[in-house]
Amino acid sequence: MTIGTMNIAFIGLGQMGKPMALNMLKRAPDLLVSAADTSSYPEFERQGARTTTRVADTANADIVFLSLPNADVVRAVLLGDDGIARHLSAGKIVVDTSTIDYSATVEIAAALAEKGVYFIDAPVSGMEARAIDATLTAMCGGAYAIFEKVEPYLATMANHILYMGEIGAGQLTKLINQLLFDINAAALAEVLPMAVKLGLDPDRIGSVINSGTGRSYASEFFIPRILGGNFSSGYPMQHAYKDLVSAAEVSGRQCIPMPVLAAATATYQTALLKGLGKLDKGAMVKVYEELNNVSFRSKAAVGETAGAQLQ
Repeated sequence: MTIGTMNIAFIGLGQMGKPMALNMLKRAPDLLVSAADTSSYPEFERQGARTTTRVADTANADIVFLSLPNADVVRAVLLGDDGIARHLSAGKIVVDTSTIDYSATVEIAAALAEKGVYFIDAPVSGMEARAIDATLTAMCGGAYAIFEKVEPYLATMANHILYMGEIGAGQLTKLINQLLFDINAAALAEVLPMAVKLGLDPDRIGSVINSGTGRSYASEFFIPRILGGNFSSGYPMQHAYKDLVSAAEVSGRQCIPMPVLAAATATYQTALLKGLGKLDKGAMVKVYEELNNVSFRSKAAVGETAGAQLQ
């Protein structure tokens, strides 16, 4: 079943944007997509989507969705010399599902408002698997009347959609959620090697944590992957670090002490300085494995590695 009669465009077909746009395409068959990396264009075209290499073409849409890696890219796409803002007419709507900092969101929304263009910040949570399943959580900020117009389209990719308040409220909500996740991931990196240092079995410790009170989404996601030596399933640390930078800015401006987050941030920074930025957050465990001269790996994974080296 299709939704509405509005022309919709989607910019950004990365790890999250591609499955989100594919799900939207199922109910918005005339979808126009644009991306810096055009490798997925044939897949979209086979399913009836229109594609363009000119971002300005998307300005003809009534609603433009964005899924981009950071605030600099969002600014460039919208407000740069070749940005679509100069082509958008009053009454058009931009929905940013990217995760960027609050101050940038407010700045971008204000610049669009000068042209009579509406803006909704709608960052999503759930990682790639939930983007594929269309079971993301979307947290939205902006005028409620505009939120109501875009909600049916958000529902093509998210099954939990929350209106959080004025412009920027969506990004602040996502930030709160991400910081708790980030702290949990950093705590795992510190504590898991300690268990091995004390002579405990990694597989059994992982089982206890994920069935006990120490369980978290971070532990459920990362522990099996750490045990298997898989550090490429999640979002790269070098991109995720922007959340910690944003939190530092907000806490500094608002004079909010956050000592636990500061400690977690130091672990992220150490991991990045060690060249682990392209790996996911689970790779922070490598920092403390090195310090403790241990390895938190499943015996099966260690056996497979040893077997491969013998071959």
